[in-house]
Parts: sequence; structure tokens; C-alpha cells
Amino acid sequence: MVAAEDGGSRRWRAVWRSPAGQPAWARRLLLLVAAAAAASYAWRTASQQPEIYYAAAVRSMASSWHDFFFAAFDPQATVSVDKLPGALWLQALSVRLFGLHVWALNLPQIIEGALTVLVLYRAVRRMAGVSAAVVAIAVFAVMPATVALNRGNISDTLLILLLVCAADAAGTAIRTGRARHMVCAGVWVGLAFQAKMLQAWLVVPALLLVWLLAAPPRLPRRLAAAAAMLAVTVLVSLSWMLVVSAVPPHDRPYVDGSSHNSLFEQVFEYNGFSRADTTASPGASASAGAPSLAALTDAVTLDEVSRADRTVAGPGGRAIGWLLPVAAAGAVLGVWTSRRRPRGDPLRAATLLWTAWLLVDVASFTATDTINAYYLAALTPPVAALTGIAVATWSTFRGTVAARLGVAAVAVATVGYGAWLLAPAPAALRVAAAVTGIGLCLAAASIARRGVLAAVAAVLVAPAVATIAIIAEQGGPFVTPFEPAAARAITQANVASAVLAARTSMTAITRANADATYPAAAYTSLLAAPLIYASGTEVLPIGGFTGTAPVPTLAQLRADVQASRLHTVLVVPASDARVAWVQASCRPLPAAGPLRVYYCG
Repeated sequence: MVAAEDGGSRRWRAVWRSPAGQPAWARRLLLLVAAAAAASYAWRTASQQPEIYYAAAVRSMASSWHDFFFAAFDPQATVSVDKLPGALWLQALSVRLFGLHVWALNLPQIIEGALTVLVLYRAVRRMAGVSAAVVAIAVFAVMPATVALNRGNISDTLLILLLVCAADAAGTAIRTGRARHMVCAGVWVGLAFQAKMLQAWLVVPALLLVWLLAAPPRLPRRLAAAAAMLAVTVLVSLSWMLVVSAVPPHDRPYVDGSSHNSLFEQVFEYNGFSRADTTASPGASASAGAPSLAALTDAVTLDEVSRADRTVAGPGGRAIGWLLPVAAAGAVLGVWTSRRRPRGDPLRAATLLWTAWLLVDVASFTATDTINAYYLAALTPPVAALTGIAVATWSTFRGTVAARLGVAAVAVATVGYGAWLLAPAPAALRVAAAVTGIGLCLAAASIARRGVLAAVAAVLVAPAVATIAIIAEQGGPFVTPFEPAAARAITQANVASAVLAARTSMTAITRANADATYPAAAYTSLLAAPLIYASGTEVLPIGGFTGTAPVPTLAQLRADVQASRLHTVLVVPASDARVAWVQASCRPLPAAGPLRVYYCG
């Protein structure tokens, strides 16, 4: 018994013990930061509202393995989700295991966010050292965009974890010169594609750049490995799409987001290149009951901010912009300090990798017309890593007056920028954050040995304040720090009232349509989502998410009504022939707001 306890005690101590070559405190600090991050993601998330469209789809996917595999939006699998289902699969498994709860929807993202802290530490430490890795995970843990994202049921959390795994594999390839690690990086990117489609491929240029410029093998071997990595990336990315496309259309849901029942159209056009210049469709806007398309879009996206400054100002800046000055300094210092080192120098390779990731993503978010604030969380890993590199390179000049003044200057500029971003915050909070930050900057200029630590603390004050505000207000992915109450009402209060009304409505609708194949139909999946999420009952989604999908057709809708397979239809005013037929052929029932209920029995 004693021997068993001693063995268990040794194994427990081994968890906390740092590997050889790392400081004794490194492992403990890493685990504490990961635990604190997980706690911030989990804190009272059960009391917030989920993203209702994905939540409804997850409930349907958890109801049967057929719906699970094909990513069906509704229980009878008439139409699919309008995204690839990689992250939704994990949520559906959680719901299938624990039951339908908001915390069950969010649990996979909480775990994925904590794992990202661990993988990011390893990825940065391999290339830039322990001090850079510790700073990187501290930045990752306090960045508002990441904390808000990981508190909800959004696919980007899994995307970020898998892309950081790809960066870690690329770093291992640089250190070892082994091409198989680059192939492994391609596998990670391909899996990330299942979560967020083309956004996963944005990291590929950075991975290839660092491999071709810094890897030890000769150029022909580097080119061959790069080609293999690209081939594996494409193969893994398209694997599920190819399998589903081979299934006869009548055996699977119609692919939402496409006009020809094509996953390739959904991914590469609807969710891809068309995003460079497009706006939300009238169907999606009307389904939400919004007073106008512009009001809805501006309230829940970053469209009200110009594309050029959406990552550095306004809601986007308050989500991710805080440490961009320090990250830029890290990119410059990383290249400068390694300029005379050999081609495969790990620090220079790390600087190139994270800088390329950051620049490509910023360019993509600038070119895309409509994006949500939580998209910007994909910038957190490179910002965090480059901030860590800045600290690691500054430490090489430690002790000189110029180094202390340089650290203080960058810190002061970042603190001032943070105070400007905090403009919507209460005045007392803004002043307190600015005073604390400036005080730490002064300490950084006067302390010889530990001044860089004071500088790091100074630049983290403002983003930490913003993150605490999100957690205190029980915010989620669609929330930005200190946003207007009107924006929060759309993603929280309005969703809560819709789900509450849906529970009552579906009870009556199901009772009145007990003999029907479809208890109800709704124009667009977004209008059907609260009903499906609240009841788990089939609600036929007319037109998919935007109302433009040709399923069911007008002929199919008319046939379902004539055969008594469908009686109750919920619509909103829209220029759609199916909506016009319902309004002309069915009896209107009492309703409030823009929603119209028709009985077609």
C-alpha cells in the first residue's frame, strides 16, 4: 500500500517537474496558466446564450449517426449546415454524452483553448526559448478575442488549436531537418480545414516560407518536402468532401450554401472567394427579425469599421489590437539580432513563421467584406509568439541604458495605445489602467535586471482589463469589450427570448400537427434554429441559412401541403416565390413582429 502511494506520489510530482534543460518553475507556471485560461473560458458560460444556428445543428447531429456524419441541420436531414462540420462533430459528441446543455456545447472549446496554451508554449519554446514561451502563453491567456471566442460554441477555437499544432510541427521540422514533420504539419492544416475551411490554408505560406528558407536539407529535398506537405494538406482537407460528394444526393442532406448541391461550391464560393465583396442576404436578416439589414450587420460584425483599421481600432482593435506594437517590435528585433546567424537559426525561423502568419491573416481580414470579431482570435498566436520573441531578444541587451529606455519606450507607446482603445470603458477604469501601466513603464526604465518583466506587466494591463470585463459580463464569441448594449441584445437577450418563445410555440405546433411529417416549416434555417434547438423536433428549413437554397422547391412545398405532410409554416416578408405561395394559399394566424404564421391544412 505504501509502495503504491509512493508510486502515485512520484507520478504526481513528475507532472509538475520541468523537463531537463528548462527552469524548475517552467512546467508549474505552464500548467497554472493553462488552468487559469480554462477557468476564464468556463466561468459562468452555462448562463449565456449559444450561437443558435450551430446549437440547433449540433442537437440534430447528436440525434443520429446519419445526421452526425452528414452535418445535417435539421433532424430529418433535409439540408446540411452551411459550413464543414469538424468542430461541430466534437460538440455533438459532447451533447450526445452529457445531454443538451449550454455547458456541454461549450466544453469542447474550453478544452481546446486550454490545449492551445500547452501547444503554443512548446511551439515557441522549441524555437525561441523558455522566456519567450512563457510570455507568449501569458499574452494568449489575457487576449480578449481569444477568451471571448473560447467561451462559446464557435468553430474557430478548434481551428486555432490545430494551426498552432501545425506551427509546432514545422518548428520541429526546422530543428531536426526531417521532412516527415512537415508532412505532419500538412495533416494538422488539413484537419483545421474541416473546422474553418479556407481560413486554415492561410497559414500554409508561412509554413512553406520558413521551411524553404531555414530547413537544414539541401534545396531539392526542401522542395520535395514542401510538395509532399502541400499534397497531404489538400488530401486531408478535401477527404470528407470527396466522400460525401460520392454519396447519392437522395441519401444525404442538400448542401446548404450552394445552388447545385455541391460541397465544393459551399466551401470555395459561398464560404470562400465570394466573401471578398458580399453582404448578408435578405433571408438571414429577415429571419432574425432585424429592423434593417444594415443595422443587423453593423451590430454583430465589424462592418461599421473600415477594412483598413478593423484590427487596430474600434471593436476589432479592442478584441486583438492591444499588443500589435510589441509584436511589430518583436518581428524587427528577431530579424535584427539573428541577421548574422546561420540560415537555419531557430530564432530567425520563428520570427519569420509568426510574422508571416500575422501578415497573411491581417491581409485576409482586410480583404474580406463581412467578418465577426471572433475571427480575429486567429491573430492571437502570432501576436503572442512575437511578443515573447521581443522579450527574448531584449534580454540579450539586458543591463544597458539603451535597452532599458527602448523597452520603456515601446511599453509607453503600447500603454498609450491601450488607453486609447479603452475609450468606451468607464472613465475611472480607463484612468486606473493608464496610471498602472505608466507606473510599470517607469519601473521598467529604472530597474536594471528585471525591467523587462515590469514592461510586460505594463502592456498586459489594458487587455487584461478588457478580458475581465468580458468574463464579468458573461460575454461570448460575439461580444467585444465595452460594446453597446444594443449589440449584446441581439446575441443574448433576443436569442434568449426566441428560445423561450420557441419552447411554448413548438408544444402547441406539435400537438396541432401530430399527424404531419413536418410539424412545421420555417423560411430559412436561422428562423427554424430556435424551434429545433428548443424542441429537437423537425422544422423544415425552407431555403437554408440565407433563404436562397433551392430546397424544398416550390413544387415540393406545394406537394407536402397537398398531401397533408405539412400544415404550419413560419415566414417573414421576402421576395421568394415559396413565401409568396404560402401567403397566397394559406390562412394567416395571429403573430407579432415581422414573423408571420400560416396554417396550410
